[in-house]
Amino acid sequence: MRRRDMLFSMIRRLQYLSVAVFVAAFAITQASPEAQVTRGTVDTTGKTGAELFAQACSACHGLDGKGKEAGALGFDVPTPDFTDCQFAPREANADWVTVAHEGGPARGFSNHMPAFGGAFSEADLYKIIGHVKTFCEVPEWPRGELNLPKALFTEKAFPEDEWIMTTAFGRGPASASTTFVYEKRFGPRNQIEIKVPFAASRSGGSWVGGAGDLALGFKRALAHSLDRGYIFSLSGEVILPTGDTADGLSKDTTVFESFVTLGKLLPSDGFFQFQGGVELPVDTQKAGREAFWRATVGKTFTQNGPFGRAWSPMVEVLAARELESGATIDWDIVPQFQVTLNTRQHVRFNIGWRTPLTGRGHRSSSVVMYFLWDWFDGGLRDGW
Repeated sequence: MRRRDMLFSMIRRLQYLSVAVFVAAFAITQASPEAQVTRGTVDTTGKTGAELFAQACSACHGLDGKGKEAGALGFDVPTPDFTDCQFAPREANADWVTVAHEGGPARGFSNHMPAFGGAFSEADLYKIIGHVKTFCEVPEWPRGELNLPKALFTEKAFPEDEWIMTTAFGRGPASASTTFVYEKRFGPRNQIEIKVPFAASRSGGSWVGGAGDLALGFKRALAHSLDRGYIFSLSGEVILPTGDTADGLSKDTTVFESFVTLGKLLPSDGFFQFQGGVELPVDTQKAGREAFWRATVGKTFTQNGPFGRAWSPMVEVLAARELESGATIDWDIVPQFQVTLNTRQHVRFNIGWRTPLTGRGHRSSSVVMYFLWDWFDGGLRDGW
């Protein structure tokens, strides 16, 4: 089998695997908490978050939030350290309240964490979590509420630790592509990123394809505020001409890309995201300079009240224009939805349909999907 045929076969297998994993995920029921703390066992009247934490949580988590030794508690897993800023701020308060209300198994964690929903109101639990979030004393870390659902094309402003596999099927001509993205966060505001694309298309009755241009990126969150509900970042990428030029998989020149991203919380679990930037090739005889901007608006719904699987329908609008006289703007629209696949909600799937609004004579529509694994929250097989 030729190398290109083998590559295309590999891409198709990955796409079939993507669909199989998505179907399997929906066949798995969410775990139920085992331990319950019943109403009347905790006096919450007039208590502050710190007082409630000391009364109900400190026996395992310690008054200082660092967690007591697992061996001393008879646990087989360590208790979390709430003073660890790398860990505590990145999860939204709603996720913490879910674990406190429903118990550890509700998010795929240990059943040593009981369900306090029978003893505390949600308002009491939010007061406790508000106190827990004070254990990280460094305000530089963006809060997890600003980590908005990832769209198919618009980049997030929030720095993350993720693996993402994005696959697209096009027509006219028939094509398939897959891009692997690795993101690693370091420090409160920074992230590095590596993108490795592969693509294949049908030409003259046979498929041709190969690897595309490798991209290396850096992102820094310049400003963020949970009170104002926004996060703003600046990113830069260098795209190296490592792909197969003969098959149209490379621009055959190094390209520098710079863009800004904005994430904004909207009322009633809505959100807005924006990305705008430019692509600047070193050799403009081989690739043109281009400006682009993308915007996404969506809303998140949850099953089982606020505690279950999250669904986030979104609509993206994409625009791009070459920076030369007489160039026109290419517009696309991409309706889509993202869904959490497992109980821990750190494995997610998104699928959408990209439709050109202009230039339909030379641009075709495509189905686009991704699998996202937030690897900081656990292994790929954890939390189902």
